[in-house]
Amino acid sequence: MSIPVVDFGAYSLSEEDVTDEQMHNLSKELETAFTEVGFVFLKNTGITQEEVYRVMDISKTFFLQPDEAKRPFSRNSFENNPNHGWVSLGIEKLNPLRPGDLKEAFNITSLCQGSIKWPSGAAKGFREIQTSFFHRCKALSLRVLRVMAHSLGVDPEVFLSAHRLIGTAGNSTTLRSLYYPPVNREEGKEGQLRCGEHSDYGSITLLFSVSEGLQVRTRSGEFICAPVIPGAVLINVADLMQRWTSDQFVSVLHRVLLPPAADSSTRQSLAFFVQPDDEALISCCDGSNRYPPVTGGGYLTERFKSSYGQT
Repeated sequence: MSIPVVDFGAYSLSEEDVTDEQMHNLSKELETAFTEVGFVFLKNTGITQEEVYRVMDISKTFFLQPDEAKRPFSRNSFENNPNHGWVSLGIEKLNPLRPGDLKEAFNITSLCQGSIKWPSGAAKGFREIQTSFFHRCKALSLRVLRVMAHSLGVDPEVFLSAHRLIGTAGNSTTLRSLYYPPVNREEGKEGQLRCGEHSDYGSITLLFSVSEGLQVRTRSGEFICAPVIPGAVLINVADLMQRWTSDQFVSVLHRVLLPPAADSSTRQSLAFFVQPDDEALISCCDGSNRYPPVTGGGYLTERFKSSYGQT
């Protein structure tokens, strides 16, 4: 099995609209990918590799600072937006059965809350670069959601109306910059990975990577390495979308392994985690009762408790 590659040029961000035939073809390709694999590479989306590098460069400038310079931006430091900010090395366990993940992250959720802090100084331009990319990812996400609705034969508003508040206090969609520092295997804990096996929480995820390391579990249970395709965006179904579609679209486990013993390189990626609005009630879009209704915010809160060791 391999991850399909789909040309999204007909509905890229540079295109104002898409014809019925183009929408039909795209929806069939995404349907196949999301029902059989759970992941798909989209090329020609309108988001350029240069944009990705720009965000990664400013993010790395922040991550390479001493911890004492990053600590004022720690996640859970901001009352009105607890998911905003820096996650230090080893704090998060995406697989709660393993030691903490060997990665750092910076989360950006709401763009309009005055109480949160943004890095500056050495990371000058951080807020502007990150928020600009957030808006680009939001625009692409809404187009992908529209195609997904078409592939299921449901009104696009079923998905789109539940994502109207992206970027505001009423929605928890997050742009996450990820940094994996060099690994000292002698200091590592048994079973520790750069990112433990997990599935994502919300609707869909957009992932931008420039180096290998990600592995995706197939339907047969084996993990395969996801290649790096310059300029392409890796999209995957998340858990709430699987519930929403009564298991028609599948959310699958993925992970980032440690590098080989002699490899001292770092790794970076950007993930745009698309979440429904906090108060949106998510119920099976086929009218079944396979899963009970749940709010977007309530479901996310429960998943965070597992990742950060809360009870």
